[in-house]
Amino acid sequence: MASSGIRDRFRAQMRQEVKDAALRQLAEGGPQALSLNAIAKELGVSGPALYRYFAGRDALLTELILDAYADLTAAVAGAPRRLADLAAAYRSWAVAQPHRYRLLFTAPLPGYDAHDERLVAAAQRAMTVLLEAVGPGPEPEPALARQLAAWSGATDPAVALHAVTAWSRLHGLVSLEIEGNFRSMGLDPDLFFATETQALDRLISN
Repeated sequence: MASSGIRDRFRAQMRQEVKDAALRQLAEGGPQALSLNAIAKELGVSGPALYRYFAGRDALLTELILDAYADLTAAVAGAPRRLADLAAAYRSWAVAQPHRYRLLFTAPLPGYDAHDERLVAAAQRAMTVLLEAVGPGPEPEPALARQLAAWSGATDPAVALHAVTAWSRLHGLVSLEIEGNFRSMGLDPDLFFATETQALDRLISN
């Protein structure tokens, strides 16, 4: 039993070391830079040895995405339930680790299944925090209302519409910032984000 516990701890440690090395590769070169052979070399093990911990590159990517969703969800869930606070927490997380943010919202690699059920569920948990922070707005037209109801479960489609609207605008702001677009335009990201968050707060509150 004791040896089994030691093996489990070693396995968990190795999996974490692999993920840490993979995150460094993502930060330096994006998903295209992800290389199991390079990770194995960095950790001082053989390439085939890594397959004891991850079935392949896509399996490793999935784990990294699930971890990122969990961390983003924790960041926004820990903020007060005001839209401005949620937006600030969301932005802070993304700006601090843009390589992980991109991993969530861009196609990591050609052929990668970004609609894996586990990823969809993880994304939904993050969106649930936003669904709980906004009130209802105008009723969406029937076809869209049905789609929003299917996506959000028991949530009022008018609330779901406000949540998706808020996230769409917030995601656009954050994505432009982390890619340097505001800086290249001579705009202060802090000032622009504060202005847009106030506008978004008014939109969702009306």
